[in-house]
Amino acid sequence: MSTAAKARPRAKKKAARRSRLPRIDIAAQIRVLKRLYPGARTALDYQTPFQLLVATILSAQCTDERVNMVTPGLFRRWRGPRDFAEAETQELEEAIRSTGFFRSKTKSLQAMSRDLVEKHRGEVPSSMEELVRLRGVGRKTANVVLGNAFGIAEGVVVDTHVTRLSKRLGLSSHSDPVKIELDLMEKVPKRDWTLFSHLLILHGRAVCQARKPHCAECAVAPLCPKTGVAAPIRAAARPFVRVE
Repeated sequence: MSTAAKARPRAKKKAARRSRLPRIDIAAQIRVLKRLYPGARTALDYQTPFQLLVATILSAQCTDERVNMVTPGLFRRWRGPRDFAEAETQELEEAIRSTGFFRSKTKSLQAMSRDLVEKHRGEVPSSMEELVRLRGVGRKTANVVLGNAFGIAEGVVVDTHVTRLSKRLGLSSHSDPVKIELDLMEKVPKRDWTLFSHLLILHGRAVCQARKPHCAECAVAPLCPKTGVAAPIRAAARPFVRVE
């Protein structure tokens, strides 16, 4: 038998396996997630764009709950960019110590605040280009501020939950946040860019957890290829429904 003839059965088997994979219906996935998490929004508490910018920087490698415990006292002590820029470094470090990596976060907060004072008259800019030029601010942080404080959809926030669920839901095969974001921007309607990250974050915390996804309790399971899940579980008859 020729090499080509031997290859044909293998190719047919691969094609058959591919044909059995579910078609990714992202519109249906979004509809189910919206139903599960009505009113989804950022978990970070803030009143101004600057407060959200500070809270987002503090949230790196830290829970939103912990950040929300720290920021009320923080904003009573230092109200705006000039206050943060001129703060005593050790005092600011101590105030945010419980969020972790407090020394590097203090440097980022003070550098960012100086940039706002010196280049933007103390106001948080409302464009991606200007935000990412601030020291200590990357694209993820800029997306959080633009989408939530200004209602501007420039991209999709990609955190650890969004990274994990994007793969499991068959929306991206990448591990790099920038490439994942590009995949999501291509597939998710722009009007849902900001909301979509909130939906995935909430679902990642409640159901599609890192170590043990609760596939049997998941309403999205019938629409999910469960990519990377070691032992996919058939969806239960009564799926998870969020109770407000």
